[in-house]
Amino acid sequence: MSASEIFVQKTETDPDVIAWGAVREAHERLRSSLAELTAVQSGAGGAQPRSTALTDFCLRDVRRYLVTADRDLYAPAAGDNETRILIEALRVGAAALDAQIDELAVANPVDGARLGVMIAAALDLHLRIEESVLLPALAGRPGVDPVRLAAEVQAYLAGKEVEQPVIDVRNIARGGRHPRVFARYARLAPGEAFILVHNHDPKPLRQEFEAIHRGAVSWDYLQTGPDEWRVRIGRVAADA
Repeated sequence: MSASEIFVQKTETDPDVIAWGAVREAHERLRSSLAELTAVQSGAGGAQPRSTALTDFCLRDVRRYLVTADRDLYAPAAGDNETRILIEALRVGAAALDAQIDELAVANPVDGARLGVMIAAALDLHLRIEESVLLPALAGRPGVDPVRLAAEVQAYLAGKEVEQPVIDVRNIARGGRHPRVFARYARLAPGEAFILVHNHDPKPLRQEFEAIHRGAVSWDYLQTGPDEWRVRIGRVAADA
């Protein structure tokens, strides 16, 4: 029996069904809000895009969903051979959406309207892949806690802040660890941070940060071994 067959046979009280329902509710809220915000409103001065509200929504709600999905949908399946490539593809898509939101934040109203339509279309495709491929693949998979997932997505729907993202580099090839961490740092705004998880004290990485981003990085050890190190890495100011 396939994962999709198991998925459709679950009852409404099953934790998976409750969790997937919360995810789909989040998806529909994102879609409907973006559809409204990318619409063009007509006024006496001609058609004017709702650029400020659109930008705010993408910076706040869309990005908050992407962080929630990466932490609660992608991370539990990232190390599984059957879902690893799918997760990598979804993370590439999320990074592309994140880059488009960066462009939107500095765009003029006309370009902002165009970018808004592009973001809405890209996000819709991204969410469809989550619904039709990822959710069935996660059903019953070890490491996926549907009760916790439902709680986290419901917290997102309620507007609660998402916990700081976690980057676990232990399963990343050595040559790709530092670039992944620096890429995540580059997306931080002043005051934001993420959690790095490593299997040893990442002193060389700290030295690189201090050399490249002197005076702009906070480095706080949360756990120091013996088998796992956790460090909160933050952007405290613009680079000197």
